[in-house]
Amino acid sequence: QVQLVESGGGLAQPGGSLRLSCAASGSIFSIYAMGWYRQAPGKQRDWVTTTITSTASTNYAESVKGRCTISRDNAKNTVYLQMNSLTPEDTAVYYCYATRGGLLYWGHGTQVTVAS
Repeated sequence: QVQLVESGGGLAQPGGSLRLSCAASGSIFSIYAMGWYRQAPGKQRDWVTTTITSTASTNYAESVKGRCTISRDNAKNTVYLQMNSLTPEDTAVYYCYATRGGLLYWGHGTQVTVAS
């Protein structure tokens, strides 16, 4: 089992920044990938970004490319999502995920609200 706990959400103004954190615990050995999805009110959960453990490669959805950066601190078993130039369209619950052994694990989500 892998447990994921997100933090760092909150209220930001348009044009502002937030950094989300996702701390992993439990059977974290051999996690293949970690990343983020988000779900806006009344919409489906959409993929945002992924980082592959073995290669440190990253991928981003077009909607956040150039504005968001995923990074990880292996010593802390934590993945971060730095979000800049926020717009109201970024308002959503952000969910951290991890894949290990063919299984998908989710955090409980952290709310991000972008409003003036």
